[in-house]
Amino acid sequence: MTIEIRVDDLTGAETRDLIALHLAGMHDTSPPESVHALDVDDLRHPSVTFWSAWTNGELAGIGALKMLDADRGELKSMRVDDRFRGTGVGRALLEHITAVARERGMTSLWLETGSPDDFVPAQRLYERAGFTRCGPFEGYADDPFSVFMTRAL
Repeated sequence: MTIEIRVDDLTGAETRDLIALHLAGMHDTSPPESVHALDVDDLRHPSVTFWSAWTNGELAGIGALKMLDADRGELKSMRVDDRFRGTGVGRALLEHITAVARERGMTSLWLETGSPDDFVPAQRLYERAGFTRCGPFEGYADDPFSVFMTRAL
């Protein structure tokens, strides 16, 4: 399976639908104050680069990199379409975003993901990619619904 990852301008219906599904999933598993996913408007912020992953003309996944400062980036809005889970799309997006962060001179990546059981596959993906658990960062607070992770680049 070939995966094409490209910068996405967030105007396509498929992309917007997957973002909406991602946000709905976050609200289904966490209380509102524990949902830190970005909506389309927030993903358009100049500090954020957003990518979509495509296979055979179908949207397979999304992910974003938010620049926290010159040295640190935050992984945001990682979501693989249910039809493509377990096919390597999430890993490909994560590797792509990590490579871009390195190219931009960042020395570390950070992320917040959920703690409920639904998020265990994401946690495992990040752990396999070298992320380790850490405390809250960049304005986050301790939250039983959050897992914070970081990785040096």
